[in-house]
Amino acid sequence: MTGADHLLPLRTKLRSLRTAPFGADPAGARMERIRRSPHFVDGSFQNPVGARTRPSGSTVEFAKIYFQKEQRARRTPDGTVPVHPTTLADLAAPPVSGLRLTWMGHSSVLAEIDGSRVLFDPVWGQRCSPFPFAGPKRLHPTPVPLAALGPVDVVVISHDHYDHLDLSTIRALAGTDTVFAVPLGVGAHLERWGVPAGRLRELDWNETATVGGIRLTATPARHFCGRGLRNQQHTLWASWAVAGPEHRIYHSGDTGYFPGFRDIGAEHGPFDATMIQIGAYSEYWPDIHMTPAEGMRAHLDLQGGSPHGVLLPIHWGTFNLAPHAWAEPAEWTKDAGDEADQPLAFPRPGEPFEPAGILPVEPWWRPLSPALARPWRPAEGQAAAGPAPAARGDLDLAGER
Repeated sequence: MTGADHLLPLRTKLRSLRTAPFGADPAGARMERIRRSPHFVDGSFQNPVGARTRPSGSTVEFAKIYFQKEQRARRTPDGTVPVHPTTLADLAAPPVSGLRLTWMGHSSVLAEIDGSRVLFDPVWGQRCSPFPFAGPKRLHPTPVPLAALGPVDVVVISHDHYDHLDLSTIRALAGTDTVFAVPLGVGAHLERWGVPAGRLRELDWNETATVGGIRLTATPARHFCGRGLRNQQHTLWASWAVAGPEHRIYHSGDTGYFPGFRDIGAEHGPFDATMIQIGAYSEYWPDIHMTPAEGMRAHLDLQGGSPHGVLLPIHWGTFNLAPHAWAEPAEWTKDAGDEADQPLAFPRPGEPFEPAGILPVEPWWRPLSPALARPWRPAEGQAAAGPAPAARGDLDLAGER
C-alpha cells in the first residue's frame, strides 16, 4: 500500500464532513465531462489569459490597510442605504420597451427581456460566507423578499464564490419551476442543495442553452473558483451573453480585464445593456477583478469600441470585500462614463429601469460618503494614478472574492 493509498480514506472522510454550504465536488460523468473540456488543462480550469488568483504582496502591509480603524470606516456607508421599496406592482406590468433591469444589490440583477425573466447571481443571504456568524455581512437589506419576485424562468450563476452562489437562496429557488444555467461543474453544488438534474443547463465556455425564447451563452471570464480552503479549480467561472428576439444583454460575473471582451462583443453583441463588475478591486489582486476604468474599457470592447447601450455597474455597495472606500467604485465609474460619453445607470438597490427609457443617474451614495480623494482623476499636468507597484511575495489569505 502506498502512502497515497493510506491517506485516501482520511480524505474521503474529511470530504464527507463538509457541511452543506461548502457544496459538493464534481464526480462521475460530470467530472469526465470536465476533463474533456479544452479549458481544463493539467488538472484544473485555466484562464483565457494568465492570472494570479492568490493575492500578491505583504500580509503585514495588507493587514495594516484592511484592519485599520479609519480605513474600515471608509468601507461602509455613513448611514442607511436608500433601498427602493420594490413592489409587485413595479414588476407586474411588462416593460414597455421589452427590456427592464432591477439591480438587487451586489451582482444580483433581475432582467426582464423579451417576455422572459432572468435572475443573475441571486444572493439573498445575510452573509457571503459558509458560516452564519462570520464573513462579510450585508450593508443594506434585500429590496424585496425572494418569494415576492414572481416566477423566474432562468437563474444564471456566474461562478461558485459565496457572494454569487448562496445556499439559502438556491434552496428557496429549487422549490420553484425555474431552470438554472451554470458554468461547468457548478451543477454539483446545486444538485446537493436540491435542484433536480433535469432543471440544470451546465455549460462550458461558448456553449449555449435555449430556454423559452432566449439564448444563454456562457462566455469566458478571467477569475477563479472554489468554496473551500483547498481550491482545485474543478468548477468553471463565466460571464454570460443573453439574447432574446429583440434585445441582448451581458453580465460579467467576476473577472479581470482581458482582450477577450472584444471577441465576446463581436460574437454576441452589441448589447442593449451590460452589467459590469466595477467593485472589490485592489492592487493586491489586479488580475481577477476590474477597476471602474477597466470595467468601462471592457464595456466599450463589448460594444465594438464605441459608446453604445447602457452600462449598469454591479458588484459594489452591498458587501465590504476590498480595501477601497465604499463609494469609490460609483464615483470612479461616473467619471469614466463622463469621459467616454457612455450612458450609465445608477439605480438604488431594487429600483427597476428600462435601458431605453429614462435612466436613474442621481448619485444617491454621496450623502452616505465623505469626500473622496479621486486618485484616478489627475491634476493638470499629472498622469493618472496607476496600479501600485508589484508587491513582494504572496498573501496567504483564504477569503474568496
